Amino acid sequence: MELTRACALTCRHCRADAQEDPDPEQLTTAEVREVLDDLAGLGPPRPIVVFTGGDPLRRPDLDELVAHGARASLAMAVSPAGTPLATAERLGALARAGAGAVSFSLDAASPTAHDMFRGVPGSFRWTLAGAEAARAAGLRLQVNTAVCGDTVGELPGILRLVSELGAHLWSVFFVVTTGRATGLPPLEAAQVEDVLHWLADAASVVPLKTTEAPHYRRVLLRRPNEPSGLGPLYSQLHAAPLPPPAGRPARSPLAVGDGRGVVFVSHRGEVCPSGFLPLVAGNVREAPLSTIYSGSALMASLRDASRLQGRCGRCELGELCGGSRAQAFARYGDPLAEDPTCVYDPPVR
Repeated sequence: MELTRACALTCRHCRADAQEDPDPEQLTTAEVREVLDDLAGLGPPRPIVVFTGGDPLRRPDLDELVAHGARASLAMAVSPAGTPLATAERLGALARAGAGAVSFSLDAASPTAHDMFRGVPGSFRWTLAGAEAARAAGLRLQVNTAVCGDTVGELPGILRLVSELGAHLWSVFFVVTTGRATGLPPLEAAQVEDVLHWLADAASVVPLKTTEAPHYRRVLLRRPNEPSGLGPLYSQLHAAPLPPPAGRPARSPLAVGDGRGVVFVSHRGEVCPSGFLPLVAGNVREAPLSTIYSGSALMASLRDASRLQGRCGRCELGELCGGSRAQAFARYGDPLAEDPTCVYDPPVR
């Protein structure tokens, strides 16, 4: 749930085109509380609520909103920006309010490269300090990484940092060309395949998941013991040895995707299948989120694998994977089109 567009960073891949000042039309405290009450009313298993932005630390009512959700038995998480606002005191207050986890973004293994991608000098240092403070406060730490042509070579170094930070989860996001990211060089499908196989190796070091690359599930399901037929990027990523395993079990990816177990609420209340698929199914100022998610024709179409087209439409893994609907929309303007970032060509049935 996007609480605000206000953020001090100017990230090159920002889907939100974040801004310095809060939008006067952003959801009020009472409106956010209504959304949380609606979700709590669904009963167990209740959804995980992630407060994002912009920078949610720019909301003065953030602690109050976290506490309200926690009292309603919702699992609350926050995704702060790597700025001076992410202090030990601030993160400790979130933990006391009832947050269970935070996520910080690392897009390079060096201060220079990360700060260039995030648009503000010092972001790398603030991010590492925030991550360490979060763990000290007892919060579970997730590290998010955006992958595109400019950042893919940083993955081995980032993996080492994620391991050293003791993160509970590494979320590797394959950049969708929406928002500011339209100017970033995307990976070709064959390169994505190389990265997914490398991530399958990296999963022995830290638990990880992919965002907007659900075909990682196919890779894990069908991957032989010794991958063959992979491209030069796989070998390039393995030029640096993997860190030693952390001794924690690998995470099994969930069969969720845009509009299918995932839903996004913008700072103005628009409900979209995800933050990277900018199609509006409704607005929480007009109807409850649960009603929009369950009753929207758009959401229903994304949950129906029989409606997928192209290679995704004939793929036998439609229910397990289903392809990235955001990647399809960004490339073809149709959320039900085939995922252009997947190399698998299923046989004609």
